[in-house]
Amino acid sequence: MSIGNSPEDDRPSPPSTVSDASVPSDAEAEDRPSIGRALQQARIDAGLTVEEVSTSTRVRIPIVHAIEEDDFSRCGGHVYARGHIRTLARAVGLDPVRLVEQYDAEHGGRPSPTPAAPLFEAERIRPERRRPNWTAAMVAAIVAVIGFVGFTMVNGNDGHSRGTQVAEGPAPAQKVSPKPQPPKPAVPPPAPSESAIAAAPKDKVTVKLTATDDKSWISAKASDGKLLFDGLLLKGDSKTFQDDEKIDLILGNAGAIELFVNGKKVEDRFETGQVERLSYTKGDPQVG
Repeated sequence: MSIGNSPEDDRPSPPSTVSDASVPSDAEAEDRPSIGRALQQARIDAGLTVEEVSTSTRVRIPIVHAIEEDDFSRCGGHVYARGHIRTLARAVGLDPVRLVEQYDAEHGGRPSPTPAAPLFEAERIRPERRRPNWTAAMVAAIVAVIGFVGFTMVNGNDGHSRGTQVAEGPAPAQKVSPKPQPPKPAVPPPAPSESAIAAAPKDKVTVKLTATDDKSWISAKASDGKLLFDGLLLKGDSKTFQDDEKIDLILGNAGAIELFVNGKKVEDRFETGQVERLSYTKGDPQVG
């Protein structure tokens, strides 16, 4: 940024065919941070490491480092670079549309769409479908009808002779129906306890997370280090985890999470945007 105004700043600006609302002014372009700097600062403000962002977005760690340094050569092209920027922006809470528009403005605009000619060529070389042979289908239907009529006639005559033989023989013995058993009295189900409602067995540690106010990025690991879940929990979604010994949690937006541990609600007041690292065992809820 320049400290003083140069004589060239007093010159009238040339007319523009694009509206001022869609194209930022020169002052805004200079004051606006770069794409990599904006992503890096948003990640730091969210309390996330590069490894955590890489795990939640499936973007490799070297590529995350390169993008935060405004080096997009490792993305593999403009299409992949725009996709990585959009994914990282969502993970750290930035507007992906604004960053992608900034990338397009700095790298020659949006990539041109793929021409449709190869698609039409592929349609031309597809083999034609075989038309159904209606003559063979009609012949098969006629044969099936004739066979069904013949079977019905033969079966009817056989049934008539069998009926005559049965009429001349002794009458079959009547079956004695068993006495109806009185209905058993209904046993009322036991009143569900708090642990039963939460489905929390005492020999395991059970953790239930619900995003009540907003979305939150969470990570859950078992006692042996196995990753149980890593990603975004949208508003209204719930996740339940169980382990024999311990569950480790990382909450990216702890203020939006309602937490139940071993069937009991954790009453800790977490703030919105706060990052919390927690551990719970089979005992009463307690932060590890």
